[in-house]
Amino acid sequence: MKSLIKIEELAMFLFAGFLFWTTDFAWWWFPALLLLPDISMVGYAINNKTGAYLYNIAHHKGLALMVYIVGYFLGFATIELIGIILFAHSSMDRLFGYGLKYIDSFKNTHLGKIGEV
Repeated sequence: MKSLIKIEELAMFLFAGFLFWTTDFAWWWFPALLLLPDISMVGYAINNKTGAYLYNIAHHKGLALMVYIVGYFLGFATIELIGIILFAHSSMDRLFGYGLKYIDSFKNTHLGKIGEV
């Protein structure tokens, strides 16, 4: 099952790359911004609960799609870009086994424990 999930997440990451390619932004914006959503981990400096909530909001694919759609329909390319980056980053994280977090521990995710086979 994990291989199937990884293939699905890779496909979504590549789709995000395609969406980015349809924008007018220079290619280097994609890799430059790709890790930016991980700023949400700053919440873990407060406590696990705050960290998990902030992380999960920044890594929620539904939110990423909503941001992209709003940007698309309002004609704001920067908002579209934010949605694409959020979606691509979330797919990349899940491809590497980093899922949405439970509040008890950073390593406890909806995909299982980070670092355990």
